[in-house]
Amino acid sequence: MRERDTHELPDERERDRRRAIRLEWATIAAMLSVITLLYFTMGSSQAMKTAWVEDILSLVPPLAFLIASRYSGRAPTDRFPYGFHRTIAIAFLCASVALAGFGALLLYDAVLKLIMREHPSIGTVVVFGQQVWLGWLMIAALAYSVVPPIVLGRMKLPLAERLHDKALHADAAMNRADWLTGLAAAVGIVGIGVGWWWADSAAAALISLDILRDGWKNLSQSVRDLMDERPTRVGSREPDPVTERVRAALRAMDWVADADLRLREEGHVLTGEAFVVPRGDERLTERLAHAAREIHALDWRLYDVSIVPVRSLASAHAEEERGTAAR
Repeated sequence: MRERDTHELPDERERDRRRAIRLEWATIAAMLSVITLLYFTMGSSQAMKTAWVEDILSLVPPLAFLIASRYSGRAPTDRFPYGFHRTIAIAFLCASVALAGFGALLLYDAVLKLIMREHPSIGTVVVFGQQVWLGWLMIAALAYSVVPPIVLGRMKLPLAERLHDKALHADAAMNRADWLTGLAAAVGIVGIGVGWWWADSAAAALISLDILRDGWKNLSQSVRDLMDERPTRVGSREPDPVTERVRAALRAMDWVADADLRLREEGHVLTGEAFVVPRGDERLTERLAHAAREIHALDWRLYDVSIVPVRSLASAHAEEERGTAAR
């Protein structure tokens, strides 16, 4: 018996989802202003160029989230009988690949410039009739560039946790840590000003490593999710306690001799199978339906959970192994 065939977010979580969408649109608008400002002030600085590219890449996660949000809540169809919840995981994977790939390319470019001992220069510009070192404008642009993502990232983190949305959490964590990019680029610019030719490329390499680290971390998480890893807490490798809660609730039912289950994540919802060993066959269908309702009441994320009566858990696990071998 399955728990249900449709899924709607609870009213409170739906409000969180709408707020997350508004924050992602605000993120896109803010980052476009940052990208424009950095473009007109980056000059020949490799660190500024890398920071600019990172800010362009920072548009990928919110765009992926917004696209996934349009599809994830759609009802199942004949062609997609399990629904569209995995669009969130797919969006997470696409964003992670983009970050990891561009991070690696930028790191290669920065290291190559260090090896070639390129000596960047920062000239002057005329501002209100005064000659101003362009480096000061770069630093001012960088100072502005870290403010919107840090503020928006802190606002998105609690929403990601309440929605159990790992793509949104990864985006928020990257935003919140964006101060490192601004600091590294500013140090590189100051280094050029004092004559350290290597400081600019070294700062670019540091920023690239940060991009690559974020990309690799998110890529590994998205691959584990698509491989049906057991549910984990958002932003952590720790197991989600919902599995133990469901198992304990099933075992506490007076008509259940023993129970076990396996759950997996599909976007922000959890699906899977629960195996129960009934003490007898009396009113079994009614009891299975009641167990489904009890499970649903435990956590809003539980969706499409099949409750399977078995003679013993050993036989259920043997069936699982045979099914895995057949696949």
